[in-house]
Amino acid sequence: MTSNLAVNADRIAADIEALADITEPDRPWTRRAFTPMFLKGRAYVEKIFREAGLETHIDAAGNLTGRRKGTVEGKGTIMLGSHSDTVPNGGRFDGIAGVIAGLEVARSLKDAGIALEHDLEIVDFLAEEVSIFGVSCIGSRGMTGVRPPEWLERSTDGVTLADGIRQVGGDPDTVFTRTDIKAFLELHIEQGTVLERENVDIGIVGAITGISRFEILVEGRADHAGTTPMNARYDALGAASIIVLGIEEIARELASGKSYFAGTVGEFSMEPNAANVIPSHVRMLIDARAVDDAVMDEFVASVTALCAQTASERSVTIADPRRVSHAAPTPMSEMVTGVLAESAQRIGATSRPMVSGAGHDAAFLSKVAPAAMIFIASKDGRSHAAEEWSDNDDIALGAAVLYEAVLALDKQ
Repeated sequence: MTSNLAVNADRIAADIEALADITEPDRPWTRRAFTPMFLKGRAYVEKIFREAGLETHIDAAGNLTGRRKGTVEGKGTIMLGSHSDTVPNGGRFDGIAGVIAGLEVARSLKDAGIALEHDLEIVDFLAEEVSIFGVSCIGSRGMTGVRPPEWLERSTDGVTLADGIRQVGGDPDTVFTRTDIKAFLELHIEQGTVLERENVDIGIVGAITGISRFEILVEGRADHAGTTPMNARYDALGAASIIVLGIEEIARELASGKSYFAGTVGEFSMEPNAANVIPSHVRMLIDARAVDDAVMDEFVASVTALCAQTASERSVTIADPRRVSHAAPTPMSEMVTGVLAESAQRIGATSRPMVSGAGHDAAFLSKVAPAAMIFIASKDGRSHAAEEWSDNDDIALGAAVLYEAVLALDKQ
């Protein structure tokens, strides 16, 4: 099918492979933002942007952009992009596929001699992944004016985030918000199994899930593990285990409904953590994701009731879940998702609506422009791992959907 597309699959494969070669040798595939290896990868991306005839620039937020001027001055910008940084020991496609697919759209338009009325801009956003400074989506937050100013003082090894932004060519002292973007599109690997399992080509992302994290503390009493009778114990870990399994059950039930939900106890610690002492204290951190605030509220109510019941039955103290962070769910533009679905149909690709369970730069671009994403399949759903893989034909097909969508959006 890719032989009939407007994009060039071989160029996409060559660029992704070239970026894969730029990695810390003992940790493939690793190019964490603000490291020398990241800057080396950035230099390659800038080179291929320029070879495609794009005018390159690093904005104040540290994003690398490549611009193809439109024929109508002041008409605005259609933007495509993702990120080239990786997690440690991460994958070759997460973020990278979106940057290269966007570049291939620009190259293919040039090959076809097509001039857009709008400017076309391809972006490699700075530090979409959690960075060495402990925060993520630094570039897209900066581009949309929502990067918290106090973040600039975050530091590691004596280097602040402000220093890091300067090192990549940005200007942390300049605060700005892009107002010229008329539409933003991001291609990304799914990082799940839905498309592969259902044998569907393209996922049309209608919403990016909200993420809340909750802390639960369980207080029991430390006693001798050998001399304390089994019916006279105040075991914090025993109670916590009931809560962990209960959270899993609640999450499964909510996920079986019509709205997306996922819940995970991802962080867990106990004290005193000694073989011959009954545990006295447990701390757990829940990661909960939903696109409907009402479903998140239902989860909180159910977990709160579970904690109260468990505390009573196990004679321990359990505080109500404490929300320690919250990011609201982000709906995508119905106009743009509609254009993407029509574009997929036009080239003969199958598609289905989806929700993104992970955060992406598109969530922040949606604050200043109509935005949407497409997913392409991930083998076995693997991501943030060296085994991450997406077939090049799938990436090329996604790039072709972007190509068609850009042409349609330019006419609108």
